[in-house]
Amino acid sequence: MTERIYLSKAHVTEVEERFVLDAVRSGWVAPLGPHVDALEEEVSERVGVEHALALSSGTAALHLALIHLGARPGTVVLCASMTFAATANAIAYTGADPVFIDSRDSDGNVDHDLMLRAADDLAAEGREVVAACSVDLFGRACDYTALEAGLAERGIPLLEDAAESLGASFNGRPAGSFGRAAVLSFNGNKIMTTSGGGMLVSDDADLVAHARKLSTQAREPVPWYEHTEIGYNYRLSNVLAALGRGQLSRLDEMIARRRQIRSMYVDGLGDLDGVRFLVDDDPQYEDNCWLTTLVVDRDGVTADAMVAAMDAEQIEARHLWKPMHLQPVHSKARVFGHGVSDRLFAKGLTLPSGSALTDEQISRVINTLSRVLQ
Repeated sequence: MTERIYLSKAHVTEVEERFVLDAVRSGWVAPLGPHVDALEEEVSERVGVEHALALSSGTAALHLALIHLGARPGTVVLCASMTFAATANAIAYTGADPVFIDSRDSDGNVDHDLMLRAADDLAAEGREVVAACSVDLFGRACDYTALEAGLAERGIPLLEDAAESLGASFNGRPAGSFGRAAVLSFNGNKIMTTSGGGMLVSDDADLVAHARKLSTQAREPVPWYEHTEIGYNYRLSNVLAALGRGQLSRLDEMIARRRQIRSMYVDGLGDLDGVRFLVDDDPQYEDNCWLTTLVVDRDGVTADAMVAAMDAEQIEARHLWKPMHLQPVHSKARVFGHGVSDRLFAKGLTLPSGSALTDEQISRVINTLSRVLQ
């Protein structure tokens, strides 16, 4: 039977095993502990921010940051439409109204001019925009040159969803260092993993301190259990943090391998009719290449057909994220768009990109997709 090739399996070695064994033998197997503290310090140093808070998921990090920024019923949060559901879900948790913003055609990231125009239109209507969520798609940071400054001029906090972009950079600044705060994801399919988990990172000490309090059931600093706010059980296990520390120690080599895989795909598929990759040679960007993505601009070729054909050959390939404004659960939400993300979803494909994949497996993907697109 042909071995299945997966999109982005966790790449775990004896290094991670040693870290996890240390955590188990220490007796710190519940949430919090020395590995949690160390992971926070190491990630904040890697991203280049002052504070980090290890949490049970990137979604939890988004939720807590939005609460601190004032998201609540009657307010608005701008959000990139092409994203995983977690970004929009976190907004919904607060009761705020998500307003979705379309993509740029070049890389699928949010159209920053359109986001700023939406902010102006909503302000003119008297709506309170409490935050704007950018999303660094598939391992590429957004173009923050105009977006960060434009939102600051309007008094709107930027919340960077860097769930997919740890290790990437824009203009020399690490992903996760933009805006008021940023969130990272350590889910099992990400560039590095804690099995499940995430992190909130920021230079804003008050924001992180408030999120830290909320993440542990909002307990007040008194000898008994006293609560003046609704809290959440969002902290990360010490055992999972140990796994993350092992992964973080190998992050650069895992990114280097994904970049090699990206180059193999570009060399092997880039000359096919209608195929373009959602990357370019702009020196401002240094991608982590979490997932390699392409679009086939050819009549009669759809993402549905490509995904089905690859699956029949035991290769996991997926659509790009289905835009949030097309999701039934957000059918009543407002959108500022011009159809770009709709077209990318209809024609786009993500390819197996895990750092544990062999050259032979990547060649099999290339050969199979080449046959599909003949």
